[in-house]
Amino acid sequence: MMKRLGLIVILLVTLLLAGCGSGKKPTKGDVIVYVAVPLSGFQANGGQTVLGGVRLAAEEINRRGGLLGYRVVVRPLDDESDSEVAVSQVAQIRDALNKGERVIAVIGHLNSGQTLAAMELYKDLPLIVITPTASEQSLSQRGYTNFFRVNASDDVQAAVDARFLIEYLKAKRVAVIFNNTEYGRGLAASLIKELEARGAQAVTRIEVEEGQSQYQAEVQQIQTANPDAIFYAGYEIEAPFLRYALVKAGVAVPMLGSDGVFLAATIDDSDGTAEGMYVSAFAPSPRYVADAKWFEAYQVVEYRNPDTYSVNGYVAMQVLAEGVRRANSFAAPKIADTLRKEAVPTLLNSLRYKPNGDLTDPQIWIYQVVNGEFQQVEWK
Repeated sequence: MMKRLGLIVILLVTLLLAGCGSGKKPTKGDVIVYVAVPLSGFQANGGQTVLGGVRLAAEEINRRGGLLGYRVVVRPLDDESDSEVAVSQVAQIRDALNKGERVIAVIGHLNSGQTLAAMELYKDLPLIVITPTASEQSLSQRGYTNFFRVNASDDVQAAVDARFLIEYLKAKRVAVIFNNTEYGRGLAASLIKELEARGAQAVTRIEVEEGQSQYQAEVQQIQTANPDAIFYAGYEIEAPFLRYALVKAGVAVPMLGSDGVFLAATIDDSDGTAEGMYVSAFAPSPRYVADAKWFEAYQVVEYRNPDTYSVNGYVAMQVLAEGVRRANSFAAPKIADTLRKEAVPTLLNSLRYKPNGDLTDPQIWIYQVVNGEFQQVEWK
């Protein structure tokens, strides 16, 4: 009995010490990571999901002792989905740097327009920029040395989406609808190019307003064009209303939405009409890559369930942290050089970077709304 009690005590002490070792606190000070995304207005949910992912990753890092002994402090910046606002808020980051605060990175922006605008200022600051979702392809063609993204660019998405439309949905005549943003216009142009290269055609091209909710005229144009599939390049703030208008008008051809549509709002705001709709995505749904403990940890940090872009925010923070650790430095040039040279393990997989900040092996996932949920489509 005494031997058994002794073994139990030893086991408890071992577990206690293991817990203490994994929960050591950072002691050297703070490092600042800004998360620049829309946190108010019509795209607030998308931005908040990114911020939640970053916060969870930072919490985990801090529980393991921080970055090089420093506590990671996450500071949100609300860009309001507005490029002028995004640019004006760079002053807050400059002020922090001028005060001597250890700012090491910006994770953002959600949209390509705000990323493009702000990068012209970020490029001259001593920090790393990692976008979780901005996909406009010219971002990595402008010579930025401190820019990285954890998602595919629009040319990659366009190629995959065009192939899906033609090979999986058997479409030859595609109606291409897009919102009036850099993202929507650029992706639509790339998709049309890819369709034509594969022997298909865009039978109509329709630009809509960002945030538009009424589509009577556009539906008539689509019906007149008589496509055998519809592609939409835009956001979750327009897609459910476009889908609703199409279904109510009896347009039954398959519809594929771009990554900007891959949020729960597309389903929730469609009044049931999103059923059967396809979307492409820059990351898998959290429930396909994360276990129950990850969900629970997210809920503790955010008091809500993760959504699709939570994975992107989490992975962006993982990439930054691994770059710092391997470089053994907070200096942006050293972190950037390290990220370009070595594979980075993340929740998704190991990521490798080209010199321009693009992924060497970017992926696109395709989902379909089935029984009110996004379900991954298996195809090759």
